[in-house]
Amino acid sequence: MTETYKNELDLRFDARYDELKWLYCELYNNDEQGFNYLCTLIRKYYAGRSDSLKAIDRKREKNPDWYRSNDIVGMMLYVDNFAGNLKGVAKKIDYFTESGVNYIHLMPLLESPKEHSDGGYAVADFRKVQPELGTMDDLRNLTEMCHKRGISCCLDFVMNHTSDEHEWAKAARAGDAQAKSRYFFYDNWDIPSQYESTVPQVFPTTAPGNFTKLENGDIVMTTFYPYQWDLNYANPIVFNDMTENLLYLANAGIDVIRLDAVPYIWKEIGTPCRNLPQVHSIVRMMRIICEIACPSVLLLGEVVMEPSKVVPYFGTTEKPECHMLYNVTTMASTWNTVATRDVRLLERQTQKLAELPKNYVFLNYLRCHDDIGWGLDYDWLRENMMEQIPHKKFLNDYFTGKFPGSVSRGELYNEDQILQDARLCGTTASLCGIEAALWENDEKALALAVEADIMLHAYMFTQSGIPVIYSGDEVGQLNDYRYHADINKKFDSRYLHRGKFDWKLAEKRNDRESYQGKIFAALRRLEEIRAGNDVFMAQAEFYPLETGSTNVLGICRRYGNRSLLALFNFCEEERDIPLEQNFSYTNLVTGVKHTDNYIKLAPYGFVWALEN
Repeated sequence: MTETYKNELDLRFDARYDELKWLYCELYNNDEQGFNYLCTLIRKYYAGRSDSLKAIDRKREKNPDWYRSNDIVGMMLYVDNFAGNLKGVAKKIDYFTESGVNYIHLMPLLESPKEHSDGGYAVADFRKVQPELGTMDDLRNLTEMCHKRGISCCLDFVMNHTSDEHEWAKAARAGDAQAKSRYFFYDNWDIPSQYESTVPQVFPTTAPGNFTKLENGDIVMTTFYPYQWDLNYANPIVFNDMTENLLYLANAGIDVIRLDAVPYIWKEIGTPCRNLPQVHSIVRMMRIICEIACPSVLLLGEVVMEPSKVVPYFGTTEKPECHMLYNVTTMASTWNTVATRDVRLLERQTQKLAELPKNYVFLNYLRCHDDIGWGLDYDWLRENMMEQIPHKKFLNDYFTGKFPGSVSRGELYNEDQILQDARLCGTTASLCGIEAALWENDEKALALAVEADIMLHAYMFTQSGIPVIYSGDEVGQLNDYRYHADINKKFDSRYLHRGKFDWKLAEKRNDRESYQGKIFAALRRLEEIRAGNDVFMAQAEFYPLETGSTNVLGICRRYGNRSLLALFNFCEEERDIPLEQNFSYTNLVTGVKHTDNYIKLAPYGFVWALEN
């Protein structure tokens, strides 16, 4: 370690040591030995960090707002579905550049059991890649290649639980007392019953209860699935060892660590075991540790809850926690708008986001690897004569093509017949009607569905934050029904939209006559416009505008002395939107200047109008 590096580390430590120690000792009853061990880990992983990664650390330290720029576009993908393995992804790296993507989220790729993997979220080893996907060296090589191309890499850090095949779990099952202390083990139902009285179930239909009784009679906490054992973060050994796993991934070149299921990580009897104060202490400590050892690394919190529960995970200006969070509610509200053709709920959501501090960075997406859950503002819906249960039924009927006139083709996930509730699966193209139009050989319907698909992406690009495209959506990939024939996947309808990337389909991306080419070219054009105009910067003001039509969403973005009027038509009919007298603007998509009293929106059309 050179003197420069030593001073660099010490300066970072000195600035944060007192708070880190205070948080650790408060949480772990003044465990000085545990804290000293943690500090040793931080120094160890800093020393083991490559010179190239340290150079990125310094560059980003000088520009801490680098991830708030308007030129970042993300893509999420499963390695095997996209290109077979990590080496295959490295060979396809030109495709990311061609697609305008400079941030890739590699979906779970660490070693997990074949049968009980939960799509890779049941990790058996945090230091190994799933063998068929490659090795840790392959991952390091890929991240190094990406960095040379200006591409950042994101990876999931499954911190709430391990697989029951993890070495800690195997030792616990064998009776090792220290290993059992890493989890929540009980020899009778007394304490588990106390938890059950206040802790809601995540998946009532697939994992009844929050505990699982093992073959030897032991009872272990399993919030999500019986093969995922919850870690006990009240044990400082768990925190230290999981922090070491996080730093190991950071040193493999991962730029963004996605904290999976972070609200669940602290358990306490008599509470719902969600969003407890200790969770925020842990996330804050992880933020501090990264700022010391690997300051270019960002924390992305997976908080799939309503905005009031999500926003606290940003922390405060003085004590920040996550750098970025998912904009889950807007995603759900967007699809609600597609079904209802009524933008009012989306306007309400936009207004709530507009009132948040501009330094909050959200990841925006139309869909992800998971299902679409209908976490909507039901108090508002009820005021507008839409009750929760019948409205959810309408949405699920609409997007599975059962509702009269629906062109959507999706499938339900975790359907609960008693609660009449379910979640939704499907690719963007299939939910927009492209699949149905192709099946019916209806060219007019196909053209309309393509416009709807492009309009939704334009809306996503208009939101503040980082837009993330699910791999395949950029070429209008359809649902993959082959999962029904796979014994390991057929009971999980999320594999409907996790299909293999169709490279033959992607070859049509440069054919402007094909629907694939139309979508690809449109998205690429939108990305370029967004990157070239300051009104799309995260620091820009934005707020919803009244358009005079419940079918058309209006958003104004303002940065400096420039204003953008963005209009989105969520219905299959033309809409005329009145403007201020002789409003002068440039249509950013066409480049044409206009002076009009109104804007005519085509069916599922949109306009980015930059005020002249």
